[in-house]
Order: sequence, then structure tokens, then C-alpha cells
Amino acid sequence: MEESIELIFYVVLGLLFLKGALYMVKQKHAVVIERLGKFNKVSKAGLHFKIPVIDKISGSVNLRVRELPVEVETKTKDDVFVKIVVSVQFFVIDNSEGIKHSFYELNNPEQQIQSYVFDSIRSEVPLMELDDVFAQKEKIAQAIKSELSETMRQFGFDFIKALVTDIDPDAKVKHSMNEINAAKRMKEAAKEEAAAAKIRVVAAAEADAESKRLAGEGIAQQRIAIANGLKESVEEVKLAMEEHVTSQDIMNMLFMTQHYETISKLSENNTSTIFMPYSPDNVGDLQMQIQSSLIAVNSMKNKKESKK
Repeated sequence: MEESIELIFYVVLGLLFLKGALYMVKQKHAVVIERLGKFNKVSKAGLHFKIPVIDKISGSVNLRVRELPVEVETKTKDDVFVKIVVSVQFFVIDNSEGIKHSFYELNNPEQQIQSYVFDSIRSEVPLMELDDVFAQKEKIAQAIKSELSETMRQFGFDFIKALVTDIDPDAKVKHSMNEINAAKRMKEAAKEEAAAAKIRVVAAAEADAESKRLAGEGIAQQRIAIANGLKESVEEVKLAMEEHVTSQDIMNMLFMTQHYETISKLSENNTSTIFMPYSPDNVGDLQMQIQSSLIAVNSMKNKKESKK
């Protein structure tokens, strides 16, 4: 009986020893081991052994990449207050020194990283105007990452990227920016409309000029054709009636024919009342007036040529 009790005692004692001596570390974590209150070693993922009572698990360090969102309100160079949200992606350097420094050096790492982000943004953004803040947010992000990496590496932290996820000016400023943008677009639209109107006017003028030119050519060709037709008509009448008819008689006859042909064409169109000579005598008077006008014009041309 006493032997059984002694065996149980040793078994329990052995289990307690193993429980205090063995420990397990999860993936992407590290455990800091202290011996008699002093840093001893860093244990990574897996099963490990420590001396009970003498060695102690002081704490665990997360080796995953973490993200810290930071919201900062600052003023730009053109005196506009703006809220900037930056997401900082950081991790603990995966070696014994990095893990040791990250565990012992900083009391509140995230709060201290946030303070550095505040300082970096408030040093960079006041040198820019509002439009440049939107256009050069990569520059701001790079400046934050460079400063954090340079400062925090000695404490066992490194940074992947600093992302400027939001830039939010005051509501009145955003409204003013939208108004300015709308005014610029309206100005551009007015310019385009004016250019289109100019093109339409020029095209219409060119078309009108071309139409008038073609109409003038048509009238000139028509008159040449009429003159040639009259010439041929006079010659044919002369040949048909031989020497019994003079040129004046032929012209009188052609004028009379043209007169009645014109009246016939006017009657075919829905023409309003037109006052014009209709008798042969009046046609003769019209012919004499036309001939007199032609003779007068010819005489004036001759006088001008003689003066030259």
C-alpha cells in the first residue's frame, strides 16, 4: 500500500515537471523565455523544453503583418484643414534580436507608431496645397514609410507600406471645389459650342458662295446657249427665205416668238398678276429699247477705250 502511494506521488510529480518543462508555440508567433528574470532566448513555432521554476515564459510576440489605421487632421499650405487617414502595414522583424527589441524596448508599440505617423504627416502636408495633397498622396505615403522604417527598425519593427486611404477636406471646401470644376467644364463646353457654331457659319458661307458661283456659271452658259441659238436661228431663216427677208425682219420675228413663248411659260406656273406688253407693237417698242440700250453701252465702251 505504501509502495502504491509512493508510485502515484512520483507519477504526479513527473507530470507536473513535464507540464512545467514543455511548452508549445503556435505558427507565426514567438515566445520570449526569461531565466531568473533575465532574457534567455526566443522560441518559435513548435514544441520546446524549459527548466521549471528557473525558466519562465515572459510573453508572446505576433509575427504576422498587422495594419494600424491612423486619422490625422492637419492644415495645407493654402490654409485648408483636411483629415487624412493612413493605414500603416508593419511587422516584427523575424529574428532573435528583432523579437527581443520589439518585446522589451517599446511599452505600447501601436501608440508610438501612431505618434510617428502624426509627426510625419504634419511635417509633409503643410508644405503642399490641397490639390497637390490629392495628386501626390504617394509622396506622402512614401515619406511616412521612410521615416517609420528608419526610426522603428532599431526597436524591432519594419514596414511594408503606408497607404493614404482617405483625404477629406471640410464640406464647404469640397462644395467650392465642385463648383470650380463645374465652372471649368461649362467654360470648355461654351468654347466647344462656339467653335462648332463658327464651323457651321463658315460651312454655310462656303456653300452659299459655291452655290452662287455655280448659279453664275449656269446663267452665263445659258446666255451663251441662247446667243448661239439665236445666231443659228437667224442663219436658218435666212437660208430658208433667201434674199426676200432682211436681218431686221428676222430679229422682229424672233422677238415676237420669244415674247409669246415667255407668256406661255408664265401661264404654266402659278404666277400672280404680271403687267407686261402683249401686243406686237409693244414688242417692237421693247425691241427698240433693248437695241438702243445695247448701242449706248457699246458707245460708252468705245469712248473709254479711246481715252485710254
